[in-house]
Amino acid sequence: MESEELDGIASIRGYIDRLVTGDGRCHGMKVLLLDATTTQILSCVSTQSEILSREVYLVSRLDDTRGNNNSQNINNNNNTNGGHSLELHEEPTTTHVGHMKAVCFLRPTEINIGLLVKELASPRFSEYHLYFSGILPPPLLDLLAENDAQDRVRQVQEFYADFLPVNPDLLSLNCRNTLPMTMTTNNAATTARAANNTNARDTKDLYQRNLMGLQSMLLALKRQPAAIRYQRSSEMARKIAADIGESIGNDQIFHFRRGSGRSHHQHQRMSGNNSGHGGRGTSSGGNNMLLLVLDRMDDPVTPLLSQWTYQAMVHELLGLNNSRVILRGVPNVSKDLEEVVLSSAPDHDAFFRNHRNSNFGELGEAIQKLLQDYQARSKEHSVSNLKSIEDMQQFLDKYPELRSQSHTVSKHVAIMGELARLVEVCSLMDVSAFEQDLACADDQGGHLKELMAKLDSQTVKIPDKLRLGMLYALRYENAITNAVPAVKEAMKRGGVPSEDVALVDVILRYAGSKVRGPGLYGTNKDVTSIMKSFMTSVQGVSNVYSQHSPVLMDTVEGAVKGKLRGETHPLSTSGGKTSS
Repeated sequence: MESEELDGIASIRGYIDRLVTGDGRCHGMKVLLLDATTTQILSCVSTQSEILSREVYLVSRLDDTRGNNNSQNINNNNNTNGGHSLELHEEPTTTHVGHMKAVCFLRPTEINIGLLVKELASPRFSEYHLYFSGILPPPLLDLLAENDAQDRVRQVQEFYADFLPVNPDLLSLNCRNTLPMTMTTNNAATTARAANNTNARDTKDLYQRNLMGLQSMLLALKRQPAAIRYQRSSEMARKIAADIGESIGNDQIFHFRRGSGRSHHQHQRMSGNNSGHGGRGTSSGGNNMLLLVLDRMDDPVTPLLSQWTYQAMVHELLGLNNSRVILRGVPNVSKDLEEVVLSSAPDHDAFFRNHRNSNFGELGEAIQKLLQDYQARSKEHSVSNLKSIEDMQQFLDKYPELRSQSHTVSKHVAIMGELARLVEVCSLMDVSAFEQDLACADDQGGHLKELMAKLDSQTVKIPDKLRLGMLYALRYENAITNAVPAVKEAMKRGGVPSEDVALVDVILRYAGSKVRGPGLYGTNKDVTSIMKSFMTSVQGVSNVYSQHSPVLMDTVEGAVKGKLRGETHPLSTSGGKTSS
């Protein structure tokens, strides 16, 4: 596997640093034109103050349907909240912007090209610098050239930033409702029906979005896979593996020279690939990298389990969207904490970056220490201790840092307090212990009895009842005594809406024993389960909430050790060539 660290945040930040200056060719005040997706991408890595400091006057959406009379100004008033996401607020534009230059950062889609053609027909700006977040098809580039009658376009480049870097090692496409895409492809019986389905085009567009996003990740990280393997049980995984392999084989932009991080074909196209990300990812060219394409269907259990690490708990219990957490309505939360930012990007929140994977118990101790450190610093720089001009000067120098630290402390204390409240109100410790038992142990009679009690309980919340019902159905769908129908009836009596109860059958069609690969409840898990149960009894209850080991752990371990079996994860591509 790749020995060098791959950092998605650093890759995107490198592109954005070049973007806001027009790659060194756009000086003076400028307007930044984005689409819905690139707005999210930019907000993941850049603060408002960073953008404003680079001579950016306005940030506007190219797809703004209200016309050209309204633009959107970056609101910097709430920057003290520690936020780094761009807040776009409507503001009438009374200033003429015809003398300004436009830097456009857009996805290379037909819709965006159409909007650019419309923009160039009646240009608002003196010149346009166009940057696309993925590979721009030649016909769309020709269309742009044909419609630039006033010669306003100064440059067209590809900056491969078509993904959201949640963490340096966690990249997302933020695609919603992907289940129909996978089920349609994996189930041959539904393929013919899907061809006439009104959602067929949406599924095709969603697949293309995933393919383009994966291409962008490889190009941004400057990696050409030496081999591509896929999950045999998933037709969708096979298709993506084959298509990405074909893309690599047919386009030399993917072919990186050993030790340079540059593609063989870079001198022939304006790609923005040599983005200078602090030297990351440029020493080996990625010639020993394995691209492994997986489908969630092989392990539907892991996402149904309650999580107990900081970032995962916030995401599940509070909602973490584009690095923003909404605390509006939370008891005793001040107005300036109603919307806060949790970002792994550098220079934003060192505490979150260091503790995002800490478990709930460790997190409480860390926040307590953070609070104590802040109290000690505040006392040291108290106004009552100012006895000279030098003391006052030092206080003023430290004040911005102290204010920032104050907000950081208040933010994490507020989030931790709400997490603790929800854990208690929702009886999550009791629910989580039962979830883990359902995932790791085989006791149909005992599980059914406890499940029925929880479905009748008033303290267990409706979403948790739904998850418990699905976990039971996944484990015991093939039991001699099929109690799944009785469980669904009990879920309805417990308050779970009928449309949600129907999801039990949906998850069995998507990831039941007949379609998923081996390993979820297989015999190869027995020894591990026995050892974990033993360790739990020896070490105490701290392990009760983390007994389950995701199938992904075994898959990655097998890949690292070179023991990944071809029967479950066959080779699709090696060195750019299809292999049997």
